[in-house]
Amino acid sequence: MKTVVITGAAQGIGRQTAELLDSLGWALALIDLQPVDTRPYRNAVALNGDITDEKFVADAATKTLKKFGRVDALVNNAGISNISPALDTTNDKYRQVLEVNLVAPFMLAKEFGKIMLDAGSGAIVNVASVAGLQGVADRSAYNASKHGLIGLTRTLAVEWGARGVRVNAVCPGWVKTEMDHKDQAGGTYSDQDITDHVPMARFARPDDVAEAIAWLCDDTKSGFVNGVALPVDGGWTSDGSWQSLRLRQR
Repeated sequence: MKTVVITGAAQGIGRQTAELLDSLGWALALIDLQPVDTRPYRNAVALNGDITDEKFVADAATKTLKKFGRVDALVNNAGISNISPALDTTNDKYRQVLEVNLVAPFMLAKEFGKIMLDAGSGAIVNVASVAGLQGVADRSAYNASKHGLIGLTRTLAVEWGARGVRVNAVCPGWVKTEMDHKDQAGGTYSDQDITDHVPMARFARPDDVAEAIAWLCDDTKSGFVNGVALPVDGGWTSDGSWQSLRLRQR
């Protein structure tokens, strides 16, 4: 049975990915700061802790290998957002976002990547964002972290591809998750701001992203896909129209 490690597994995209891969027969190592209920899954272990803590990450790798005897995929999904103009973003907040969204995935990729490299096969999927492909105002820390995550993805793909470990990223558009609800509560944007921009005229759903992640994890389906940053955005990054022209197509 193949084993996948998923961070941010308690909710949103992480939980949806866990449910999907469980249905496809994967064993699950589920990492989150929050408690993760493993009862819905057939073969799962919960590892609660802070992914910015180097010791926790190393212990998580050891425990996963002891529990399942193998690691076949890592999904770096956990992340935090910060909405504020650059001039109002404190240095501490900027560092915090980078620690969670960029430094932690690097540490996780190293620890779990070692296991996969020793085995000569595996896949890492980093959950980036359309904010890693374009600039979005008032998100300097988040944008920088996701641009960096795509850079990390491409670099590891180059270093590890010939050794059997593929590294790719998915770049979701706006997804209806707990993070979106929290961000919108600050009054900085509305549903219409998003749906008016997306050619498919809706938010992404967690399962839209989970399906792409599962595909990238499966070497029988995406075995020669390496180093890509795959938009799952309903066409957000393809649309260079101005607003009246965009909405005229509806």
